[in-house]
Amino acid sequence: MLEKLLGRVAATAWVAVFAMAAAMWAASPAWAAGEVEELKGEIKALETQMKALQEKLSALEAASEKSKAQEEETKKRLDKAELHTATDKVSLGLELRSKADSLHYDDIRMAPAPIVNSFFTPAALGGFNGVTLDQARQGMAQMKAFGMIPPADAVEADNDVIFTNRFRLNMNAKVNDQLSFAGRMAAYKVWGDSTEVKFNQGSLGDVLFDGNTASLPHGDTIHLERAYFNYKHDIGPVPINFSLGRRPSTEGPAAEYGMYSLEGGSPLTTIINWQFDGASLNFGLEDVTGIPGAAFKLCYGVGFEGDWGNSYSLNDTRSDVEDVHLFGFIATLFNNDAISAELNYAHASDVTDGFTGLTVMPFIVSKQDTNGDGAAEYYFAPNTGGFITRMEPSTNIGDWDAASVLLRSNFSEYFANIDAFLGLSWSHTDPSRISANPYYELMGMGLLSSNGELEDRDGYGIYAGMVFPMPLDARLGLEYNWGSKYWFNFTGAEDSLVGSKLAARGSVYEAYYIQPIFSKYFFVKIGGQYYDYEYTGSGNPLGAPVKIDDANALDALNAINDEVWTAYISATLRW
Repeated sequence: MLEKLLGRVAATAWVAVFAMAAAMWAASPAWAAGEVEELKGEIKALETQMKALQEKLSALEAASEKSKAQEEETKKRLDKAELHTATDKVSLGLELRSKADSLHYDDIRMAPAPIVNSFFTPAALGGFNGVTLDQARQGMAQMKAFGMIPPADAVEADNDVIFTNRFRLNMNAKVNDQLSFAGRMAAYKVWGDSTEVKFNQGSLGDVLFDGNTASLPHGDTIHLERAYFNYKHDIGPVPINFSLGRRPSTEGPAAEYGMYSLEGGSPLTTIINWQFDGASLNFGLEDVTGIPGAAFKLCYGVGFEGDWGNSYSLNDTRSDVEDVHLFGFIATLFNNDAISAELNYAHASDVTDGFTGLTVMPFIVSKQDTNGDGAAEYYFAPNTGGFITRMEPSTNIGDWDAASVLLRSNFSEYFANIDAFLGLSWSHTDPSRISANPYYELMGMGLLSSNGELEDRDGYGIYAGMVFPMPLDARLGLEYNWGSKYWFNFTGAEDSLVGSKLAARGSVYEAYYIQPIFSKYFFVKIGGQYYDYEYTGSGNPLGAPVKIDDANALDALNAINDEVWTAYISATLRW
């Protein structure tokens, strides 16, 4: 277009030149030499102007093309900026772990068939089906007095290989320097199974609880493991952090060593590894005290809501079960990145005889006064149809307290990149009453109590480990933990197909080798565990623990694990 315009201007100019020359020639055929030279100069000046005009038009055309290119580039940048702004609102991270476990149970204690069948035999025929509470207790006492309770049977069981996938979607968002959000969705499944609900064999891990939905295998359903906001504000030299929501209450210190990650939660995993909803208020005290890393956090959580979804919720005709509230604090006593010391205390009031959950019970126990004599009878029916039961607590059975001190150190500054930790823990149970659940009531069970005996109990736990550097940036970990007879914690969400090792009343040994393939983004872990239980009921608040070697058939109505060893290998992608 510019070239056409330039051509037209040039043609018009030349026509004007020739017309002017012709007119002058006609008017004065005998020009003087000076006038001719003057005309040549004017023509040359006009040519110079035309050349300048052409160059200017070419420059304008080039500038126009450059402007178009810049406009396209600006548009692309704006589109990218808009997309970047949108995705920056929530940043996502994912983790996928595929794992193979080999499980081997030695010397499982189980009640012999005649004892189990006696609970389905009518009372008129000498069984327990249809007896009153007094009749059942008298019958059991007589069996014990006359040596009629047989020992438990001992069997072995193996699962040579079981595969699992665990998928996690991490979410983080920063609104500004004061307000942020964090969350995690997860699905954890066994290969070839997505039913979510397990057959109950006596372990708390056999029940789908609010506290373990995303932490144990429960099918391909995505569960909300954690979702909370953090609000930060400084009051003078003290930074304050307030947080509310579904808490990061799993995989706390010192679980990070075996997970090959940073700290995954805030409570010490020695006493709490359980999903719950609640709040926290943290005070940074380093500048005030001059102690590196000093901080103090107040914690609150709800373990059970009584007036929602239960048979007695908002029902005046049945006794209510109080909510379970948890209170505590976490104090960072010292932390200079090489050495740290933390103290965690927790208190749960009105602990219930279980939580709401889903499972398939092997039998159903009911209590009713069918003959109208004022004394209820207890009836047992086998669950031959495999029906799913919605479990709910029936009684507040007492209070629980626990405290744990965790010491951690890294020796890089001294001789090698070796990590070591030691956790010392204490638990205390204060039972208030026997459970009103028909089965537990029949057995006289309360908070770490049996036969109607309600006594305060103290338990103790030890957790220690070391992690050593190996060739090719690998890490070798060795861990040991021990729990006493009356040791009890809330660690039922620990990632284990056997059961929480930190809840064990006995000893657990573990060794693992972690080999990074692409830094911490993709790594392989090989390891093994050996559980050597000493007392029954690890991780269970109901019933008095019994030394496994002394357990009889009535103690083994729920299977008792004595020795378990596992081997595992996993590959984890974390991005």
